Amino acid sequence: MATTQELKDFSQQVRRDIVRMVHAVSSGHPGGSLGCNEFFTILYQEVMNYSTDFDMDGKNEDLFFLSNGHISPVFYSVLARSGFFPVAELDTFRKIGTRLQGHPTTHEGLPGIRISSGSLGMGMSVALGAAQAKKLNGDKSIVYSLHGDGELQEGQIWESAMYAAGKKVDNLISTIDYNMKQIDGSTDDVLPLGDLKAKFLAFGWDVLEIKKGNDIEAIKQGLKEAKSRTGKGKPVCILLYTEMGNGVDFMMGTHAWHGKFPSDDQLEEALKQNPETLGDY
Repeated sequence: MATTQELKDFSQQVRRDIVRMVHAVSSGHPGGSLGCNEFFTILYQEVMNYSTDFDMDGKNEDLFFLSNGHISPVFYSVLARSGFFPVAELDTFRKIGTRLQGHPTTHEGLPGIRISSGSLGMGMSVALGAAQAKKLNGDKSIVYSLHGDGELQEGQIWESAMYAAGKKVDNLISTIDYNMKQIDGSTDDVLPLGDLKAKFLAFGWDVLEIKKGNDIEAIKQGLKEAKSRTGKGKPVCILLYTEMGNGVDFMMGTHAWHGKFPSDDQLEEALKQNPETLGDY
């Protein structure tokens, strides 16, 4: 297991990757990527049981499905730095004909990517299918999914939530990136989500909250607690309270950086706030 400092160093390097990737092609989504950085770090460095000898079946492995596919920069960085493909390939982000498209795709066979995502609302349905397949095959592994809070404005999410509880899919842990912001403003302004905890409880899920969603230790304990609640007849929902743009001060506290790239000067400032720790690509 990595030390807390090693995990912090890893996540700091991931922040550098995110802002450099988006800046290089003047395109991408840094805000949510930065906000979910620590979650991905803990998930792939501490919690999930997986092999970097990747195949789509994933038998006897924990599986992860990214539903809010626009935060691909953080996903690609963590996959590369976890050994799924060369870190140098991050330099191909969003370039024509490469494997690292703006939203994850499967047709180029990028290791670690199990579904094409970006059309919001569908990831939980796919994760449910994978989780049920594991149960039918006697595979005790866990399926994880991640969703944006604005994504919960999609009706398919709630169909999936009802199905998961009704069919007792208790090897599924779905995390909500609860930063209360989306591309057009706050979720309260666009379409209020109400009491998400009460909603998921009413749908029959087990729910836990990680109030410090950018704190390494809090996420570590929260994900381990969620894992301990699987296999008990209910799917598990984590409400992860994050800060969009976390770790880059001028990107925090606003929805403006949901899908905006930094200028040359802004990139330099962001990198100063996150000194190199593991080596840039």
